Amino acid sequence: MRRSRLSPERERELCEAVVDMLQEVGYDALTMDAVAARTHSSKATLYRQWKSKPQLVATALRCTKPILLEDIDTGSLRGDLHEIVRCSEPSRERDAALMRGLAQAVHEHEDLQEALRELLVYPEIEALNALLGRAVDRGEIAPGTPALRYVGHIVCGAYVARPFIEAKEPDLEYLEDFIDAVILPALGV
Repeated sequence: MRRSRLSPERERELCEAVVDMLQEVGYDALTMDAVAARTHSSKATLYRQWKSKPQLVATALRCTKPILLEDIDTGSLRGDLHEIVRCSEPSRERDAALMRGLAQAVHEHEDLQEALRELLVYPEIEALNALLGRAVDRGEIAPGTPALRYVGHIVCGAYVARPFIEAKEPDLEYLEDFIDAVILPALGV
């Protein structure tokens, strides 16, 4: 694992700069040299901290998330899911644009795909499974409900499908309705 020599504030500053640069130039044009110049860091510091550009990008995306799923626990599954989309609202458009921009890069760069899975996707799936597990423990979802293993896929589908099918972004109203009309019924809630 990496050795952190940066304060949490400095790491956040670097991560925000990386996300800004991703928006400006995209993954392929993002270089460690450019990140170092923008953040007044040395390349050695960046490589010591993150080892590679894919790890830096994946960490930056995780670090700048508006909310971590493990921090959500309203006491009900519906409340948890609605809280996730509500807390994500301020950065939803930016995050959607970033993910669309990274979609092609993921197919072209296996190391980026690996880093995103390890540092962003798997921790989110683990936190989502814990959230769903609490709902099972509370009796909101029957144990063994087949749709449990597909909730992450269903959620991703909401973000991908609406722009493709309707040429509209998945706004808060759409996402809350999607939760109530698709996700909760699929889970038997």
